Amino acid sequence: MWVSILLWIIAIALIVIGLAGTIIPALPGLPMIFLGAWLIGYIDDYQLVGVTPIITIGVLTVIGLIVDWVAQSLGAKKAGATKLGIIGSMIGTFVGIFTGLWGLLFMPLIGAAIGEFIDHQDMIKSGKVGIATWLGMIIGTVVKLGLAFTMVGIIIAAYFI
Repeated sequence: MWVSILLWIIAIALIVIGLAGTIIPALPGLPMIFLGAWLIGYIDDYQLVGVTPIITIGVLTVIGLIVDWVAQSLGAKKAGATKLGIIGSMIGTFVGIFTGLWGLLFMPLIGAAIGEFIDHQDMIKSGKVGIATWLGMIIGTVVKLGLAFTMVGIIIAAYFI
């Protein structure tokens, strides 16, 4: 009995932290939601949350990871980002984790622009790359949030309906 309660706590924690992870770059949000869903299925021997919902959530997880990577990469590459611009964006994202919501939103943009400026010494190109990288990140985050809520909805529907 206590093992089942502990597993439920872990599953719910994974899902809640996973939802936060769709916004916080350091956390693998969608994979955590998938693990939470799988654990919920495991707890009741896949009677309520069966194989089909878990496979569906797994597919959504993979789609979300691909979309996130493609959105950021295409945004940066379309603007002509160099390796330093992409590294700057990653550093900005990391710094943004510790600076609150505004840091999470804008530090990747600033980091990409600084990285590009170091590489090219061209303020206009640096700004364009920063904005394009930032837009790609925002689009990826919005898609991940939509997928995350869809995944949670599938879990709730499978368990309660």
